[in-house]
Amino acid sequence: MSIATKTGDSGTTGLMYNRRVSKCHPRVEAYGAVDELNAAMGMARALSQKNFLSDNLLITQKDLVIVMGELATQVEDLPRYKKDGFSFTTPELTSKLDRLVQELEARKISFKGWATPGATPCSAALDVARTTCRRAERRVCHLLETNLLENAEIIVFLNRLSDVLWLMARFEETIGEQKT
Repeated sequence: MSIATKTGDSGTTGLMYNRRVSKCHPRVEAYGAVDELNAAMGMARALSQKNFLSDNLLITQKDLVIVMGELATQVEDLPRYKKDGFSFTTPELTSKLDRLVQELEARKISFKGWATPGATPCSAALDVARTTCRRAERRVCHLLETNLLENAEIIVFLNRLSDVLWLMARFEETIGEQKT
């Protein structure tokens, strides 16, 4: 089977359970922004020379697949999604990020005032991921406000993830400063 199915040629795309919606549907905007976030985190991971960062980025990227799957499922299909054994965004996923925040903050990251992205290629990529995360969070908030989302934990998860990405970027910069 070819990746070029041509089913999207009319401007629609598929959700879970063969639902079709416009490519500019708010649900598609939300999971698309999370997909962009995943790619931005992948770029940061590829640029990282620190196992601590790359390992934690990969773990979180895998958690983002859970978020995307849930976002790609219409509310009325969630019981089927659960029955089929798919995972949901839970407080436990957010707790992993809370622990990562604590671990990063314990590393005595240095920063003064507002951070200006671009000190290193990896920290710049992490800041791109952070701003992409904030956009994804805004798109998901729209879904919640328009009753297209039941699980508000996704917003909590994305909010915490943006904090993690900011701290990771500052960690990358701090470690870089220590090498000079």
